[in-house]
Amino acid sequence: MKILVAVKRVVDYNVKVRVNADQTDVDIASAKMSMNPFDEIAVEEAVRLKEAGIATEIVVVSAGVAQCQETLRSAMALGADRAILIETTELLQPLAVAKLLAAVVKNEQPGLVILGKQAIDDDANQTGQMVSALTDLPQATFASKVVIADGKATVTREVDGGLETLNMDLPAILTTDLRLNEPRYATLPNIMKAKKKPLDVTTPEALGVNVSPHLKTLKVTEPPVRSAGIIVPDVATLIEKLRNEAKVI
Repeated sequence: MKILVAVKRVVDYNVKVRVNADQTDVDIASAKMSMNPFDEIAVEEAVRLKEAGIATEIVVVSAGVAQCQETLRSAMALGADRAILIETTELLQPLAVAKLLAAVVKNEQPGLVILGKQAIDDDANQTGQMVSALTDLPQATFASKVVIADGKATVTREVDGGLETLNMDLPAILTTDLRLNEPRYATLPNIMKAKKKPLDVTTPEALGVNVSPHLKTLKVTEPPVRSAGIIVPDVATLIEKLRNEAKVI
C-alpha cells in the first residue's frame, strides 16, 4: 500500500512571529522555518505503518516556494521514500491546496492519505476535509489511534464528548491529532540518505489547477497589549469589580 503524506513549511513553533512594517502580513523574511508539527505526526504515522509491513511506499508532497524542498528532505530523513513539490509563488489558501492534493491523489492512487489536522500558521483546519470532498473518499479527522487491517481503517478520533471510533474502507483521508504519536528525530545517516532520494518538482499549471487566491487580507495587526492585573483588598471589592467592571456576574 502506498501512503501519501502532505507536509507544510511554516514558521518554527519556537519563533515569536511579528507583523511586518506595512501591516500586510507576518514578517518571515529572516524567521526560522520548519515542518508543521501536525505534519511531522502524519509522517511518523506513515513510517510506523511501513515498519509494521502495512505500507510499501511513503510519498510526501508539499506546495509552495522552492525552499519547501528543505521540508520535503526533512520528511524523507524521517523515513519517506520520495517527494513531490508543487512549486508556486502564489499565496496558497486551503481550497487551492486541497485541489492540488486531489490532483496528486488522482495521479498517485495511494491507499491512504495522511495530513496534519491543521497548520500552526493559519490554524485553518480545512484542507483534509476539502481533499476528502474533492476525491470522494471517506475521512477521519483528529485521529488519535489508527489500525489498518483487511483493507479497512479503524480510527479513534477525539470529539468534544470524548472519543469516537470510525471504521472505513481504504483508500481514505486521515488528519492527525497531537496524541496519535511522538515523532522521532532524524539521524545523521538518514539526513544524508535523504539528499539522494528522488524529489520531483511540478507546477499547479501542470496539474491543471488554478491557485489564484479567493480571499484578500486587508490588514494584519498585533493583538492588543493586555493591561496588568490588580490586587483587591477583600472579597467584597472583588465581587464589586466582577459585577460592575468585568460584568461577568
